[in-house]
Amino acid sequence: MIEVRDLYDYSDIRGLRRATMFVAHVAGPTLVLGGSQSVDVVNSSSLATTAIRRRRGGGGLVLLRPDDIWVDWWIPAHDARWAHDVHASSFRVGTWWAQALLGEVEGEVSVHQGSMTGDPAFRVVCFAGRGPGEVFLDDRKVVGVTQWRVREGIFLSTVLPRDDTRAVTEYLATVPEGLVEALDLHPLSSLRLDDAAVIERLAQLSGPWERRDIFLTD
Repeated sequence: MIEVRDLYDYSDIRGLRRATMFVAHVAGPTLVLGGSQSVDVVNSSSLATTAIRRRRGGGGLVLLRPDDIWVDWWIPAHDARWAHDVHASSFRVGTWWAQALLGEVEGEVSVHQGSMTGDPAFRVVCFAGRGPGEVFLDDRKVVGVTQWRVREGIFLSTVLPRDDTRAVTEYLATVPEGLVEALDLHPLSSLRLDDAAVIERLAQLSGPWERRDIFLTD
């Protein structure tokens, strides 16, 4: 049986009174299940050297790697940036990312303004469709967005992968036809961005925040 640990200490997050920006890192490849996703989607024999965790919130499987830009935000319910509207919260974080990328990348940066689109079978993983607030460069996804909402606030999760995300399909028990081709994105390695500068711009554009750096070692 596959043992799955939580990605964060979510009880700690729910107790935070201050708006907090998390800059997170993994020591090695880490497979992350969506909040309600069954572990049965994973081929257990593929996990020999890969940790597996579960995040709170929607979306499918994500493969996190050490050089991804992974930034999350906790917005308490009393903060002015909190919103009742689920989509409005995702649009806001997507806009922060778009503003941080404008002028730094070549091409047209856009934020998906609609609801979730794409083949439902592909939702077993992230980055194969379009979700509210997700960021695109010349119609190819750059940043994925998910959120977790509780009475104390909203936790918004975002990732700009360093490299191609097709490797996530190697962990699936079953790979839907066409999924590999659908995982067409603009990885960080193709954008010539300074990681630290991007994170600093995000903090300035969206802040003020208390900042936490998180390092997952397994």
